[in-house]
Amino acid sequence: MKRDDTPITVEDSLDPVDLCSEILFGLIMAVTIVGSLSVATAGTNDVRTVLAAALGCNLAWGLVDAVMHIVRTVTERTRIRTVATRIRAATDPAEAHRLIQEALPPSFVVITGHEELEGMRRRLLALPLSFRPILDRHDVSAAVRIFFYVVIATFPVVVPFLVMNDLGRAMRTAQAVTLVMLFLVGLALGRYAGHAHPLRTGVCMAILGVALVAAVKALGG
Repeated sequence: MKRDDTPITVEDSLDPVDLCSEILFGLIMAVTIVGSLSVATAGTNDVRTVLAAALGCNLAWGLVDAVMHIVRTVTERTRIRTVATRIRAATDPAEAHRLIQEALPPSFVVITGHEELEGMRRRLLALPLSFRPILDRHDVSAAVRIFFYVVIATFPVVVPFLVMNDLGRAMRTAQAVTLVMLFLVGLALGRYAGHAHPLRTGVCMAILGVALVAAVKALGG
């Protein structure tokens, strides 16, 4: 077997959807915890307790999410390598075509005919076997970034409580900051998806975020 030592371009394993999702998760987590604070009855110690809980929870969530990103990456790449090996080993082209179809997203399968499948099979057979590691430094870097995205999303929500003495005002400011961040996340997703009106996706994300926070609170989160 020939070892493949040719350089390749490694794509970032954290795309804009992943990035925005992590920010959204961290933001909803933080605003849910902070929102449980009773402004009418909270004292200084209560505020500090809630803020510490919000930061601690997002630290834990960021760590878990980062580890799960690694697990998902390893699982997906192992699956792809296994499928590729089975396709190469298939002696019947029809069997190889079936394996390729199973590996493709459903939206691609419906527009892929015999010629395309055979072309994929031939190109795969022509490729040298690769011994590159399933996980590399780019994947670890993406996991670290996920951790920081989740944690950083906490700070805009808790900062008003650190700089304002009026708890009611701080709560309203935190809620306004949350709405703005939800809108910006939706706007970014809309632009990435090529939506004709990304401002609408921003507004929809803000509304969806508010609904999710309300649902989490109602469920005891």
